[in-house]
Formats: sequence, C-alpha cells, structure tokens
Amino acid sequence: MLVEVSNLVKRYKDVLAVDNVNLSIAEGEIFGLLGPNGAGKTTTINAITGLSKADSGEIKIFGKNFKDSELAIKRELGIVPQDLAIFEDLTAEENLCYFGKLYGLSRSLLKERVSEALEFTGLLDKRKQYPKKFSGGMKRRLNIACAIVHRPKLIIMDEPTVGIDPQSRNHILQSIRQLNEMGSTIIYTSHYMEEVEELCSQIVIMDHGRVIAKGTKEELKAMVTVDERIVMELSSLNFTLVDNIKQLQGVKDSYVNGSELTVISKKRSKSLGRIIDCVAETGSEILSLNVEKPTLEGVFLTLTGRTLRD
Repeated sequence: MLVEVSNLVKRYKDVLAVDNVNLSIAEGEIFGLLGPNGAGKTTTINAITGLSKADSGEIKIFGKNFKDSELAIKRELGIVPQDLAIFEDLTAEENLCYFGKLYGLSRSLLKERVSEALEFTGLLDKRKQYPKKFSGGMKRRLNIACAIVHRPKLIIMDEPTVGIDPQSRNHILQSIRQLNEMGSTIIYTSHYMEEVEELCSQIVIMDHGRVIAKGTKEELKAMVTVDERIVMELSSLNFTLVDNIKQLQGVKDSYVNGSELTVISKKRSKSLGRIIDCVAETGSEILSLNVEKPTLEGVFLTLTGRTLRD
C-alpha cells in the first residue's frame, strides 16, 4: 500500500475529531474521502500531510513511517488545500518557481518543470500575469500547478473545485484523470458527489470522526440499496393495472401520479419484463420508461442521515 493509516486519533480539547481511523490506499488509485462538514476529513488529511500532529496512531507513506521520514515523504507529496495557497503579488510563473524551490528543484530543472506545470493547467499564456487578475477557476488551476511542479508521487486534493465555473471545473477534473494516468496516486475530497462517483476507484465515507463505509461505488450502493424504482409514462392508466402489477413477483408497491406509473420492486428481482408484459396486456402504450439507479448521494444520505452540504 502507498498510504497506510492505522488507529489515527486527533482531539481538539474536548472534541474527538478523528476516532481510530484506518485507511489503506493502493498505488495508482484515485481515492475518494467523503463526509459532511465536521466529519473529520480535513483533520485526517492534515495528519497525513504533517500539517497537524495526531494524538496517537501510525501513518506510513511510501512504506516509510511518517514520524521517522517526514522530510523525505513531504518531498514526494503535492498538496492542493481547500483554501488557496498562492501569492497574489507574484506572477503565476513566480509562484511556481517559489514552490519548486521549496521542493528542492535545481535551477536547470526548475524552468522546465514550471513551464510543464503551467502548460498542463492551461496557464502557460498567463505566466507573466498576477493571480489577483485571475478568475476563481484560474486561481484554482494555479493552486494545482504549484502542487504538481515537482511531479509528486502522491497528490492530496481537498475540495479543488469549490466555487468555480463549470468550464474550469471540467478542466480540473480532466487534469486529475491525466495526473493519475501519468502515475500519481490521488486522495480526493469533494462536496460534489458526481465528481467522486466519476473519478474515484475507492471511496471512504466518514462521519463523526469515524470511517462508516468503504469500497468501490458499486459496493457502497449495494450496501444500502434494497429497492429498484421503475417510472413509466403510459398512454392510459387504470386501477386494475396498478393492482395487477402489485401482485407480480418481486413487486413491493405500485402507485399512480398523473400519467406516470411508479413501481417499487426488490433489488435484482428481474421484475421489469413481467411489468412490461402486464402493461401490454391492458393495451396501454409505454411512452417513456426510466429505471432509477442508486446514486452515491443516496448512499451518503442513508448512511449519515444528512446531505453532504449540511
């Protein structure tokens, strides 16, 4: 494993922010860390990056104990914090030079890596401009450029797309995929469920400082999904049809809303074919049909009892 977190505990006075958290992150993963505000995500990330000291537990990165090899590990980390970490009185190029020097890049290599990171984030033509003139999305992209200028093995991204326009958001998501394809392992937190569902190969959900679920998105959905919802718009409806569908094997409920018929059936009951046959027998025409699939948003709400933006 590239990252191993064992029994991590962090307190702030009387508040137990992280409660015996265990994480294992394999090399090459995009690892999603989800949880409502106050769940302990950022505290966990701060402990992994050394920005805050854990009260107890062990962190290993690249097979090295963080306490014993902190400097060597930090040279291979790239951190994109939730709050922008750029200097508005330095140009985009000067920002990258500053962070590149912090990571120990030699003068000859620095110029090459700065140009590479600016081009990767679509800011090469803005290299001589000051961030105070940038849009929110451009500032976020510069934040990422500063984090990858040294080609880190592990990149930690804490809410990298918050508060930006859709175009910049899509650019950043595409960049994350490319960084992963180029060999970087990524730890990713977001308030946007669709981003995590689209990007992440493994996902952990935290709440009240604890890990409450982990797995692939399919495994998480299977964990809480017990019903399938089928919504059909029909040319004609009657209560006999609704009653007949309720009698079908695997069907739990059926009800009408206007011209729509909604059927709740047990997961994997393979009842769709029987429902369609039942509709056809009445002579009604199916105008539209939608099988609603479970989403991470639904999984999250079921497990935590609150939305991600609470």
